[in-house]
Amino acid sequence: MMLTMIIDIDHLLADPIYDPTRCSIGFHPLHTPPAMVVYAILCGFRKTRALGVGLVIHMLLDSMDCFVNTGAWYTLS
Repeated sequence: MMLTMIIDIDHLLADPIYDPTRCSIGFHPLHTPPAMVVYAILCGFRKTRALGVGLVIHMLLDSMDCFVNTGAWYTLS
């Protein structure tokens, strides 16, 4: 499940790479709603369940981080 942090590699596509006021959810390609649907589907299969759960937890934590830092659960644009 620790390997699910690798999805943060999509942060390297952003300019600037780190922006404390930017919300990951909805901004980075692997943090979009369609990707989250795939992560939820992974939870339904025994072989991919740990990966899916790790990715869903990652998205939940990123969403909470967005709310704490910006007051929104996801990026609107």
